[in-house]
Amino acid sequence: MNRHGHTEKRGNVLKIAFIGAGSVVFTKNLLTDTFSFPELRGATVALHDIAPERLETAGMMARWTSDRLGAEAKVEEHADRRAALDGADFVINAVQIGMHEATLLDFDIPRKYGLKQTIADSMGIGGIFRGLRTIPFLLDLARDMREVCPEALLLNYTNPMGILMEALYTAHPEVKSVGLCHSVQGTARQISSYIGIDHEDLLYECAGINHIAWMTRLEAGGEDAYPRLFAAMDDPDVYKKDKVRFELMRRFGFFVTESSEHNAEYLPYFLKDEDLVERYDIPVDEYVRRSEENLVSYAETRRKLLAGEEFPLERSVEYGSLIIHSMTTGQARAIYGNVKNTGLITNLPEGRCVEVPVLVDDTGLRPCHVGDLPPQCAATCAPHTAVQNLTVRAALEGRRDHVHHAAMLDRHAPSVLSLDEIAAMVDELIDAHGDTLPEGIRTAEVGRRSA
Repeated sequence: MNRHGHTEKRGNVLKIAFIGAGSVVFTKNLLTDTFSFPELRGATVALHDIAPERLETAGMMARWTSDRLGAEAKVEEHADRRAALDGADFVINAVQIGMHEATLLDFDIPRKYGLKQTIADSMGIGGIFRGLRTIPFLLDLARDMREVCPEALLLNYTNPMGILMEALYTAHPEVKSVGLCHSVQGTARQISSYIGIDHEDLLYECAGINHIAWMTRLEAGGEDAYPRLFAAMDDPDVYKKDKVRFELMRRFGFFVTESSEHNAEYLPYFLKDEDLVERYDIPVDEYVRRSEENLVSYAETRRKLLAGEEFPLERSVEYGSLIIHSMTTGQARAIYGNVKNTGLITNLPEGRCVEVPVLVDDTGLRPCHVGDLPPQCAATCAPHTAVQNLTVRAALEGRRDHVHHAAMLDRHAPSVLSLDEIAAMVDELIDAHGDTLPEGIRTAEVGRRSA
């Protein structure tokens, strides 16, 4: 820390680059978290977005947040990504390739074939195609980082988390990275509310893959909290808040992270017919509505900034600022992150992306060994790791056939569609997404290929 009380790192003022800063509310939340630490005030915040108006809006929001919190941040807006990255200590990625228009394709085309989806951003057909169009961008970002900020840590918030992180550490293992999500800590807070305790009084252990991580330990007041959660499930008012996840807990014995609407499309049990959709209150096409709401929210946020109106400033549950603070100051913390499985979860495939506890301080990130998950929990995760790996291989090797393989092995699509229908749907999605996909996938013939 320098004589003015501002954090310094390697002789220079701390620099945080936000890529995809036009996600304005998310950027504000992460900056609010960061600026709440006195040690992180005075940092340089470099914003990048390819949309000029969104970049301008992000700059206004960052300066407003810094002013309100007395953070004395130096806010820079960069149309050029490399300029934003140059000399950065931390890089936060929150990019969505294709935005609302691509989201509509991911929903509209499968719907034509009778395939229902809810969120379609991390797994399933929507997750596969979001991954395919995002991998080329992420690898370009990694190459830029290697050249202009080789020591920086990439904090990836973009979905599909498992696919993107596996692509990143496969193609660019030299780039330090971790995938971050709020599903573990968010789920812990939901469980606490279901059993009527403060979330700070709940001890938990969790592991799996992103969005399908399992709460293997729940403890409150020195006692196992699972009996209380099973009792809460029997309360109709509690059950109706989270029907899919409670039903999975009833059958598998453990509570899973992410929401019921997400998990409904990760498995073959809930979207097969209208009776099940109604029984479990599954919000089909939910992300389309959220995407539309996000467009309205962005416009309203920009209007309020231009009008000089106020925004709430509250700490979020995101891990990003905690990692930055711990690596800058040395304060040790445990977070949950998405990393390469290097024997961390012993009954999930080596090399796939897993979500595990991670210790962090000024020496960096140290993922924790978990051992075996309960076998039924590991078996729920494993098929998704195979689909993610095939999607990564499709992108890195230009293998259109692997896109088909991934779609055929998805757990939800084959519960509704035939092989011919899946093949036709995949080819139509490839044609529709066009130039946003890796070139080999767009141009390769589908046919028999060697391993």
